[in-house]
Amino acid sequence: MPTEDDVISLLEGQHTQIKDLLRQVEVAVGEAKQRPFEDLVRLLAVHESAEEQVVHPASRHADVAGEIIDDRLHEEDEAKHVLAELYELGVTDDRFASKFHAFSASVIEHAEMEEKEEFEPLRQSLSPRDRTRLATAVRVAEAVAPTRPHPHAGESATANFVFGPPLALFDRIRDAVRDWRTETDG
Repeated sequence: MPTEDDVISLLEGQHTQIKDLLRQVEVAVGEAKQRPFEDLVRLLAVHESAEEQVVHPASRHADVAGEIIDDRLHEEDEAKHVLAELYELGVTDDRFASKFHAFSASVIEHAEMEEKEEFEPLRQSLSPRDRTRLATAVRVAEAVAPTRPHPHAGESATANFVFGPPLALFDRIRDAVRDWRTETDG
């Protein structure tokens, strides 16, 4: 029985959280979109970074077809660019809703393809012990991952190892300042 200690269950649980945040942003109005959008940005950034560093290389090692992994990496890179554009636009921009709607659909499709084409073969090829070890590796990667998309940093495991920690530190300081301002202004 899969648990949060199983990498596939962990990732599928995050996909559920991502889909929930996508819905929250879609239905919220005006400034009420801001908080779920920030939560979504943070979750997507750390999730995708960990997948690029840990999961996709493990999938290649487990003989998941290279073109499947390449397709997922390409989709993730495109999503980073769009997410960065949405972040720059801001939730109250007139263009945000339509751009976000298209982004949301592509993220959901990406997650479903990952679960079907990558996670299922990975589940079948790894022992429960290996899936637990991989879940630990994902959590470690997420702990040092950037909390915002950085599309120009690249989507490879190497790029994430080199650029991820300094970007993560910068992002986390920026998040702390933003959260402090929100608490003191509110």
